[in-house]
Amino acid sequence: MSKLKELLKDTLVEWKTVGEYIDYIQPTKYLVKTKNYHKSYKTPVLTAGKTFILGYTNESDCIYKASMSPVIIFDDFTTANKWVDFDFKAKSSAMKILISKNESNISLKYFYYWLNSLPDELVGDHKRNWISKFAIKTFPIPFPDDPQKSLEIQEDIVRILDDLNEQNKALTTGLEQEINARKQQYDYYREALFKFKGKDVAHFPLGDENVGKFMRGSGLQKKDFTDSGVGCIHYGQVYTHYDTFAVQTKSFVSLEFAKNARKAKKGDLVIATTSENDEDVCKAVAWLGKDDIAVSSDACFYSHNLNPKYVSFYFQTEQFQKQKRKYITGTKVRRVNVNDLQKILIPVPIIEEQNRVVELLDEYEVTSKCIKKELNHEIDLRNTQFKYYRNLLLTFQKEN
Repeated sequence: MSKLKELLKDTLVEWKTVGEYIDYIQPTKYLVKTKNYHKSYKTPVLTAGKTFILGYTNESDCIYKASMSPVIIFDDFTTANKWVDFDFKAKSSAMKILISKNESNISLKYFYYWLNSLPDELVGDHKRNWISKFAIKTFPIPFPDDPQKSLEIQEDIVRILDDLNEQNKALTTGLEQEINARKQQYDYYREALFKFKGKDVAHFPLGDENVGKFMRGSGLQKKDFTDSGVGCIHYGQVYTHYDTFAVQTKSFVSLEFAKNARKAKKGDLVIATTSENDEDVCKAVAWLGKDDIAVSSDACFYSHNLNPKYVSFYFQTEQFQKQKRKYITGTKVRRVNVNDLQKILIPVPIIEEQNRVVELLDEYEVTSKCIKKELNHEIDLRNTQFKYYRNLLLTFQKEN
């Protein structure tokens, strides 16, 4: 950074209106027409949000050629943004395509790094942000005020941050691969335990009268939640909040509401029977709290005579998932009905063997979570380090 330090020495900042330097293109012309995405298709469909690449399309007309001139895609409501240097189609008309008005005055990549250095609380209030904030004087952008050195300094800052970003990506990619490897190892171990190789273990339908029975949940919406009262589980919480088991609920309903609600008891499995994707359908959590809890519609609970964690772990296996998939119905909303759930087979060993499986998976799950937590912490540290240097390089000496 010695050259940059020399360039920045005695350099004052001049604050300019973003709209003087950055223009935008409405994505209307480049919007994808269908949702017929497939990984074998060539052109990515982008959103400025976390997902970024929604899928790939075979549409060949009206593709934005960012490979020739990179751009920033900007969500006008949330201010989420991405740097794009490859050809793409756009998903939403709320997304703006940001370009430089004059590349001899401003590096668009410099603007991108500056945009992402803004504090989160200053942006993203779910209004049309570009015109109301950025294009006017609400968020002025700092420039070195010497016109002879301004673009040179911007480009040097970009080069340094690009190098740091590449180093950060390499490190975090390695850590993410380690997390995925641990997950695959855990999945393999769990699958092996439920195959019971060399053991004579009978398989029964989940709805067998000697195994268990399902009960649908009752009408429970988020508007029915209260600050305290009787515990409840809403179907959407099963795959967004809970893991294999739970001893306390995230939400509650009033005592009056609970009187008429269908409730799961200790040991029951609470199962989400509806989701927007196949993976989350039939996600289950074993309820191990001492009190009965209300369960929403679009969910059911399963009363049985097995080890509750054993059943919950089984719902995570490929053995269960493979059977589940043939019963999924719906298009936008995916669901499995209770009558079909009853047909899915489960291996039923003696209770001592169930307990052994649970003990082993409990131990392995705790170890895996600890390792994942440590690796995610390291990733957070790397990202924090990058943000520190980015903000340091984008902070200039101000005129008195």
